[in-house]
Amino acid sequence: MPNTQYDDNKVTDSDQTKVARKLLIWLGIHLAGYFLVTLVLVLLNFWLSPDDFWALLPILGWGSLLALHVAYVMGLFDIFHSD
Repeated sequence: MPNTQYDDNKVTDSDQTKVARKLLIWLGIHLAGYFLVTLVLVLLNFWLSPDDFWALLPILGWGSLLALHVAYVMGLFDIFHSD
């Protein structure tokens, strides 16, 4: 029969895995916030002033910051990583 006893030493995550998991969690929070606020802004825009699409400016501004966040999580900014 195989040994089914739980061993804490074999299941530990490395430090890189913990950092990567934390980065992905924060990216998910950032994405969820972006889409929620975008939905609210678009609904408010069409309700308050349907002839002028003013919600585009904050959507593009925050979207560009979100793109930088995605690039950072993907590791495209190697100057900030001290490997």
